[in-house]
Amino acid sequence: MNRLIRQLHVEDLPRFEKIDTGIEDDYITEIFDRLVTGNHRLYGLFENSQLVSTGGYTVFANRYAMLGRLRSDRSLQGGNRSTKLMTSVIQKALEHPEIQWVGANTQEHNIPAQRVLEKLGLTPQITLFNATTNDAASLQSGAELWEPIHDLKRKRDWVEKTYIQSSKIFPFECYYPFPASPALFSDDLLQNWDFYENQTKTRFFIAKTDQKKYHYLHVVYPWSDHWSQKGLWETVAAAYRTFRAQTREDTYIWIDLTKEEVNLLPADHPFALPSPWILYGMNHA
Repeated sequence: MNRLIRQLHVEDLPRFEKIDTGIEDDYITEIFDRLVTGNHRLYGLFENSQLVSTGGYTVFANRYAMLGRLRSDRSLQGGNRSTKLMTSVIQKALEHPEIQWVGANTQEHNIPAQRVLEKLGLTPQITLFNATTNDAASLQSGAELWEPIHDLKRKRDWVEKTYIQSSKIFPFECYYPFPASPALFSDDLLQNWDFYENQTKTRFFIAKTDQKKYHYLHVVYPWSDHWSQKGLWETVAAAYRTFRAQTREDTYIWIDLTKEEVNLLPADHPFALPSPWILYGMNHA
């Protein structure tokens, strides 16, 4: 058997479409051209010139490589194809001298993917629910809105204290959390993100905009008292209304919650809570 691993390119889309993955309406097909260019890389394992498995990575902030797009032909069993392919993918990612962390996100029920990641030397970092809603009314009590922060130094002081100093997991984008480092918080990003703090200046949150399948107001709050902070959800709702008026399309609030935080949710909470994701990762000196 002739076996080859190589980088995929736009002209490989027909080969990808022939893989029997069992996934209907796979998003990879729709954006294949984007996943093989820019900060994305996609690799394929070929056997006798047939593409049988794919996997790749995306580079964030010139420091983090997030693995993903793992697909295999379900008609082929055994052979550790996914492990062999992703071992090569990690090696390719680490050829970038700036990369200091490699990780992957997988749903909690995807045990086969978790086994592959553990064979690759990645360990669980955190489990997060992607909680979404388009109506936060039940979380509001009419409290006073929090104050916006415009000062760049004040923004940087907050993220330094709550994320960077402890390398706490920071939800950089929807679906993409990373251990915090200064690389995630450039001046341009901090200026573009909206920060709000309460009247006593003891709490803050970040409101970022993102688009995956839908538009999201991505809310980042570093504490676990989401449901008892007066004015928090009034402020989130106001920012959401402004953003939704701009998109005029399907738009949601997104907040990443740990299992402990989900257990603290009020009974009448408005969030959709799909299966949680486990973040795996490893540092690279």
